[in-house]
Amino acid sequence: IHELISGTWGVSHTRVPTESRPGHVALIAGFYEDVSAVAKGWKENPVEFDSVFNESRHTWCWGSPDILPMFAKGATGDHVYTYTYPPEREDFASTDASRLDTWVFDEVKDFLNVAKSNETLLNMLHEEQNMFFLHLLGIDTNGHAHRPMSKEYLENIGLVDSGVAEFVSVMDDFYGHDGKTAYIFTSDHGMTNWGSHGAGHPSETLTPLVAWGAGVQTAQREGSHKYDDNYLKEWGLETSMRVDVNQADIAPLMSSLIGVPFPVNSVGVLPLNYLNNSQHFKAESIYANAIQILEQFRVKMIRYCEDLIVQAMEGLSYYHTYDRLFLGSSVVLGFIGWTSYVVLFILKTHASLRKPPTNMHMVSGGCCSPACSMFVSHGLLVALFLMVQSSPWTYYIYCLLPVPVWFSVMREFETLASLVRSVPSLPLSKCFGYFLLVTFGIELLVVSFFYRAMLTLGLVVLALWPMVSGLYTKAKVRSLSWMLSCLFLAVFPLLPVVGREPDVNYVTMDMMQVVLCAYILTSTHSSLQLKQGLPLFNQLVSWLTLVSSFLIPLLSSTRLFHRLLSILMSLVCVYLLLSTGYEALFPPVLSWLMFAWINIEQETMNTQGSSNRTELSSTDFAENIDITKIRQLRLDDIQRSYFFVFFIIIAFFGCGNIASINSFDPASVYCFLTVFNPFIMGGLLMWKVLIPFVIVMCTFESIQVSTQLSSRSLFLVVLVISDLMALHFFFLVKDHGSWLDIGTSISHYVIVMSMTIFLMLLSVMTHILTSKRILIGRKRKMHFR
Repeated sequence: IHELISGTWGVSHTRVPTESRPGHVALIAGFYEDVSAVAKGWKENPVEFDSVFNESRHTWCWGSPDILPMFAKGATGDHVYTYTYPPEREDFASTDASRLDTWVFDEVKDFLNVAKSNETLLNMLHEEQNMFFLHLLGIDTNGHAHRPMSKEYLENIGLVDSGVAEFVSVMDDFYGHDGKTAYIFTSDHGMTNWGSHGAGHPSETLTPLVAWGAGVQTAQREGSHKYDDNYLKEWGLETSMRVDVNQADIAPLMSSLIGVPFPVNSVGVLPLNYLNNSQHFKAESIYANAIQILEQFRVKMIRYCEDLIVQAMEGLSYYHTYDRLFLGSSVVLGFIGWTSYVVLFILKTHASLRKPPTNMHMVSGGCCSPACSMFVSHGLLVALFLMVQSSPWTYYIYCLLPVPVWFSVMREFETLASLVRSVPSLPLSKCFGYFLLVTFGIELLVVSFFYRAMLTLGLVVLALWPMVSGLYTKAKVRSLSWMLSCLFLAVFPLLPVVGREPDVNYVTMDMMQVVLCAYILTSTHSSLQLKQGLPLFNQLVSWLTLVSSFLIPLLSSTRLFHRLLSILMSLVCVYLLLSTGYEALFPPVLSWLMFAWINIEQETMNTQGSSNRTELSSTDFAENIDITKIRQLRLDDIQRSYFFVFFIIIAFFGCGNIASINSFDPASVYCFLTVFNPFIMGGLLMWKVLIPFVIVMCTFESIQVSTQLSSRSLFLVVLVISDLMALHFFFLVKDHGSWLDIGTSISHYVIVMSMTIFLMLLSVMTHILTSKRILIGRKRKMHFR
């Protein structure tokens, strides 16, 4: 309170991503760094930059080894001195993370004591334009490990408060109370109530700023309140003027207080209300600020005046979108043509569509046909048009790619004509019903990318499938299992974001693994709560479980249910060790629904009187499917493909979303390691994300085998569905708004575009998991199909 009265305070507004490195770059260098720094783990400098530390005469820093080196590395000369503790101390399972802050305060006091007997150092410390930087990581670490408002977190705040007070007293005593020292207290980012940061919630983007000492304006009486929040009232500061700033504005403020030039790349605006000086000094300072930004304008073509910035952005936007309609139309034509070709190819090769003998050579024949000549002429005209306009080479790809695609569609004219002729014999009402359902289903999947609760609506609708299709009257137990599993799984999207013979020995081993993993998870978190660290036995069992999850399924029988159960148990063990809350229940409920799906699809095949009727109990993944038994596609196979896509989206959004991957909870990997390692932690969390995909993919593999369907034909249907979704997301891609909105819209489009390729790669893995077997103790060769 004393500092608030003798200085000026406000709220610093940060930007996403609210991580340590970009926050410190904004604070000390005065600009918002490009996201390419994440590729180096937020530690190395993709491009060297100027900072207040570099402009100072000398800077002494104490704190984390993840932050301080990047400012020393980019400095010109050797006037930035860093003192860091070992990286191993940044342990989320530490008995007392506040000792990181205690270390900083103790090191500063020891440093000043040593300086009193070191004449060279003492002279350096008494020079002007010096800086001291104290990086206090304990509160952040305790926030991650124990959550804000916990006992450890609040005690750490009290420790920092008393540490700052003692530091100010020590500094004043060291400099003989000469009144030439200024202090700034702030934070690089905030934190949510659940102990994470990285996104754009106000609790992450709003940080405190307190400045006092030499050159800082003393507290002014607040005349009128212009802020909508309740911070003034909550903090009892209604009578003290609040001065908010952008985070990058703090760098020019520090430069002005110590009397050094602004950092070269700074885009911050000097907050004059924090300065206690003459109007002449303020005028010179803001003029220097303007000149510094003007110099950047001359180098980087950035507009100086705010009005000119708006006009320039409008002009840039106009030229940037000048060819949008033209190029967008070409992309849409390519999408429609490609999707049409895939549909015609499915009808031609995988559907029982009768094609009467016709002679359509002149329409869809070889390269000398009129159709070919027409498309070649069209392509030449487009190329000539682009050449006249001196268009870049990428324009040729966008505009010419639809030409061969639509030519391929025209080559399937016979298939299209046969489809038109067979329309009278088709069940039009059933086809129209499927069309409406697929359209509704695709729109539901698109909306679910923005609102997870839409998946709950989809699961509720799917639960009614046996009732609508009539399966409930023929298989009540299986239908009831399907309905209950759908309803149970529908709860998760509403929650907040997070040999030939059966061999039961390995299944029993998997069940024992689940019990062991449950014990490991409980004992690990209990040990961490008691601040006893991560037990070595628990860590060894966790890593062994992860490795064995890839091997144990390959040791079990390849019979359908035995292999699926083995895969499920192995994956659930790993997922359980990576869970911190309700998401531990997600894989079992999802697996229940997948088993119900397999049974009810088999019941559907039996009800339809399939000639290739098989029993699930006798189905073996390792057996080669008889090519003569592979049937053609039917209308209800569209439903199977859609179910597959829907369950893949459920696997992705069931317990989280795109933003939750960016802002993760480190407690998820505590069973494996507690020392911060972004790459190992990221790999473990990525495998956690993939486990539900593997469960759905193995189920789809089972349905292909049990229904005697070609995986190629079903994947082609999935390709059509994903292309239709991608076309929808193409119209939703943004090039304006916040960084988060633009990145999310692009992520949606890329995810759907790459869905088929991702699923095909995943199918290779699941094919090995389901059909391959390691034989131990038998002299027999493995045959890989």
